[in-house]
This record gives sequence, C-alpha cells and structure tokens, in this order.
Amino acid sequence: MTALKLVAVSAGLGRPSSTRLLADRLTQATAGALDGRETEVRVVEIRDLATAIANHLVTGFPNPVLRDAIDAVTGADGLIAVTPVFTASYSGLFKSFFDLIDNTALAGKPVLVAATGGTARHSLVLEHAMRPLFGYLRAVVVPTAVYAASEDWGSDGDADGGSLPDRIERAGRELAALMAGRPAAEPVRTDGASGSGALGEDARADSARADSARADSAHGDGLGAGGLRADEDDIYANVVPFAQQLAGLRTD
Repeated sequence: MTALKLVAVSAGLGRPSSTRLLADRLTQATAGALDGRETEVRVVEIRDLATAIANHLVTGFPNPVLRDAIDAVTGADGLIAVTPVFTASYSGLFKSFFDLIDNTALAGKPVLVAATGGTARHSLVLEHAMRPLFGYLRAVVVPTAVYAASEDWGSDGDADGGSLPDRIERAGRELAALMAGRPAAEPVRTDGASGSGALGEDARADSARADSARADSAHGDGLGAGGLRADEDDIYANVVPFAQQLAGLRTD
C-alpha cells in the first residue's frame, strides 16, 4: 500500500517557535490517528525559504529548493498550515508562499488550519482569514481549526473548547479521516504537468477533442470562421463606427 504523504507548513519566524511546535504536535496527532497506516511526514519551514520566495515573486522562477517545497505541498495527501498572527491576520511570509501555488493545485485536498498568537483575542483569524484563503484555493478544510495562545500551553482549557491537546487530537482525527478516504496524490505542477505526465497528456487530448467537436458543431450550424452566421455578416458590415458618427455631428 502506498504511503500517505502528510506535509505541514510552518510560518514561524523564531527558532524555536511556538508555531513550529504546534505544527509538530498536529502532525503527530494526525499520523497517530491513521491507525498504523504508513505515513511520510514532512515539515516545510518557510522561514528558510524567505529569500527564495521574494526572488520568485519578482522573477517568476523558483530555485530548486523552493520548487521542491511547493511540489511537496501540492503532492501531499493531507496538509497542515500553521501561521503566527500578525496584525489580525496570517503573516506576510505565509501568504507569499501560498501566492506561489497555482490556485487549482490544492483543489479537494484535506487541509488543517492552525495559528499561534499572544492572546486568545486573535483566534478569529482562523475563521475570517485562513478558512477563506483555503476556500478560495478549493481545499477541504477540516471542521476543527486550532488556535494556540501563549496561555494555552500547559492550560486545562475550558468546558466548551477543551484543552489545547484535546483540540489538537480532534483536528488530527478529522484530517486523518479525510486523508484515509482519498487516493494517494501526485504533485500538481504549476506548468500544467502532473507527477507522472500521463494526466497532462490526457488533458491535452481531451482539449483537442473538445476543440474539434466545437469546430464541427460550428460548421454544421452554418457558422463562419469568425463564429458568425453568413446572414449575420451583412448585418455587421452595415454598422457605422462610432468615430464616424461623431465626425458627422461636427459643425466646423
């Protein structure tokens, strides 16, 4: 059986950082909930990719290390995305990294979102920033999002939300359930090719067949090369350009 690929993206800036710690706890909980299924776990520290990300944004070309990280994210069976909260949202480095990923590459992929911050007042960043981001990317975000404030580490939590370890375990089980229910993924390259190349060839063949079908349909309906019916050509030939109409109104 093919091993499942679990990738965590950590946008922590410090070393060590609470963001990386939360990412590690979430990967452990998810891997443990997969009931012994072989799992390949990788953590992408985008702190180490900051310069490469900036260069890619201005040149359009990723270096090999950044390309490998992007391929790991797009080829994962499950993704964990963890960011510190800056100015009531995800960090700029976190957003810049996901700006480099094609907006279809995460479609249907299970994603667990998490964040860290100084106080619990920033916890809504999960709902008003991170869920909309991955919703736009058409990922499947698990119901439980995990926020860890400074006071949550070592705390018993509350009756409604539970402790931080409880939330981590619950989110890990939800992500593991989605991962186990989908086929093993292949990297989705932004140049349109899949990991094996076969998917790209099939897509091109399907596109060619669709273009041929549209062309046959157009000729069958009496359409010309411009997509207009023969009787419509005469109509448009009689249209007076707007500039000529304005010229006819001039009195000088």
